Amino acid sequence: MFGFTRNRALAVAGALFWMLNGAASAAEITGAGATFPYPIYAKWADAYKKAAGVSVNYQSIGSGGGIKQITAKTVDFGASDAPMKAEDLERQGLIQFPAIMGGVVPVYNVKGLGAGEIRLSGALLADIYLGKVKKWNDAALAALNPGAKLPDKAISVVHRSDGSGTTFLFSNYLAKVSADWKSQVGEGTAVKWPTGVGGKGNEGVANYVARIDGSIGYVEYAFAKQNRLAHALLQNRDGQMVAPSDDSFKQAAAGADWAKTPGMGVILTDQRGKASWPITGASFILMHKTQGKPENGREVLKFFDWAYQNGQPMAGELDYVPMPDPVVKLIQSVWRAQIKDTSGKPVY
Repeated sequence: MFGFTRNRALAVAGALFWMLNGAASAAEITGAGATFPYPIYAKWADAYKKAAGVSVNYQSIGSGGGIKQITAKTVDFGASDAPMKAEDLERQGLIQFPAIMGGVVPVYNVKGLGAGEIRLSGALLADIYLGKVKKWNDAALAALNPGAKLPDKAISVVHRSDGSGTTFLFSNYLAKVSADWKSQVGEGTAVKWPTGVGGKGNEGVANYVARIDGSIGYVEYAFAKQNRLAHALLQNRDGQMVAPSDDSFKQAAAGADWAKTPGMGVILTDQRGKASWPITGASFILMHKTQGKPENGREVLKFFDWAYQNGQPMAGELDYVPMPDPVVKLIQSVWRAQIKDTSGKPVY
């Protein structure tokens, strides 16, 4: 009887300690959204599980799905490569902050032509996706690629079929460099494609391009490397033909003003700079300002804080660009000021 009472007393004491010191740490946190950052989030999650014992379950379902899930409060955080507008964040009670930067690259499967052996301009890329340039040996392609053995073969266009931040970056770039694209298609996480076949996620596009001879698609750079897909050189705003790389992504992000941009929603496409990659972008994390499960919210912030401090080498290995230290400090100040529990106490 005494043992039973003692056990109950210990249990009550434990519960009181939990109540007085805030909720216990969550053993698992959940997120969903953009496929663009999935390779690095998966790598960070594996390392964080070993370091902190907390699982990060991230579903790579596309930016549109991530926004829907965080809005519905079915996950602890959402992820989107298309930054939400400040008024939409306010209406939904959300904040956003950038987690990582990287590049979207045109990839192709043309026999006999490897990585960097096809050169494209933004206007030409738009014309291919508009269905105006239909063959690999078209005069416009031949003019940019003298000496390349371009086949007399139809171009098979591959695009995303789901709501996608990668599509937002790609279409946003094309709208900036092609008046026809801007007027006929426009930009967004989902657009009405004039031609081509759709693949779900970066994974789906990569798989289609790998299988279809004569195809062209667009994916996040890590997916191109992982699937050994040939990527094009792309002419940037300064007229230079550049290759995707950690350095060319950094160059595109060099002039970003995160503090003055509403909701930190900086768009990095078509930036100036001789070495800048034209389709560079950040991936954003979305969280509710008022946390109904503050222990989960705290663990999300601890995970990304750990990633900012410890995840840079892993990001570099996959050719992502970590957020600069001054931006991390800005992000942390936003956490402290805006993410709170239901009583108004800061979560982190």
